[in-house]
Amino acid sequence: MTEEGANTQKIEVKGEELLSVIKELVHKGNVRRVTILNEEGDRILEIPLTVGLVGALLLPSLAAIGAVAAIVTKCTLEIERVD
Repeated sequence: MTEEGANTQKIEVKGEELLSVIKELVHKGNVRRVTILNEEGDRILEIPLTVGLVGALLLPSLAAIGAVAAIVTKCTLEIERVD
């Protein structure tokens, strides 16, 4: 479910690319939420990214993303951006 004033984009990534793509999205800074879906379209992990989420606050999420990347071969990222 997207909130008003946001748009959603879906991209497919390989498991080994997942962490670097997420880091790049966080660096750009206009992402509100990232949802990781498996090949069947089931939600694996949803990460809300708030403005100012940096450093140590992001580490637990990155660890979870790394664990997901280790078990999936291909997944879809659903990216909710702030307009």
